Amino acid sequence: MGDPRKRRRRYTRPMHPWRVERIEEENILVNKYGLKNKSEVWRAKSMIGKFRQQARHLLGSVGEESEKETTQMLDKLSKLGIIKTKKLEDVLALTVEDLLNRRLQTLVFKKGLTTSVKQARQFIIHRHVIVGRNVVDVPGYIMPAGQEDSISLKKVVVVGKKGEGGKTEGLKKVAVAGEKEESGKTEKD
Repeated sequence: MGDPRKRRRRYTRPMHPWRVERIEEENILVNKYGLKNKSEVWRAKSMIGKFRQQARHLLGSVGEESEKETTQMLDKLSKLGIIKTKKLEDVLALTVEDLLNRRLQTLVFKKGLTTSVKQARQFIIHRHVIVGRNVVDVPGYIMPAGQEDSISLKKVVVVGKKGEGGKTEGLKKVAVAGEKEESGKTEKD
């Protein structure tokens, strides 16, 4: 059966734990993108840092192998939709928000399928979101560039806020792709 693999961190923690500026920046990102905790911000920073480190290394190296690695890295980043043009200088200019904008959770909210980013996370975890023909239940899934149009909800899901007295006001039933949407005021049974 074999030994289980050793689980390692996919991020690096901050060098100093109590820098006020860093904590405030992370809080803004956590609230804006509906992240669960700071480790998701650190994971995105680590990914961007690895891409930038590799780009710096490739800018300084010359040869056939470095050109091959450059095209592979730029193809990967453009397929993920993180960069628009295929230049190493664009990789050096990447920010954490560039990567966080490509998460499935953010794209579900920006597409208008949910009313908030946190609701988008809940729908994804509860397996209501379909990408193409597959159910994806990972909010941090980095969407490839051509698949944004294939995001849809799995079944009819009521989206909106509850009113007072058990009534629901301004609810919208969002249906599976191909079915019509209904909107209006309904009462809760």
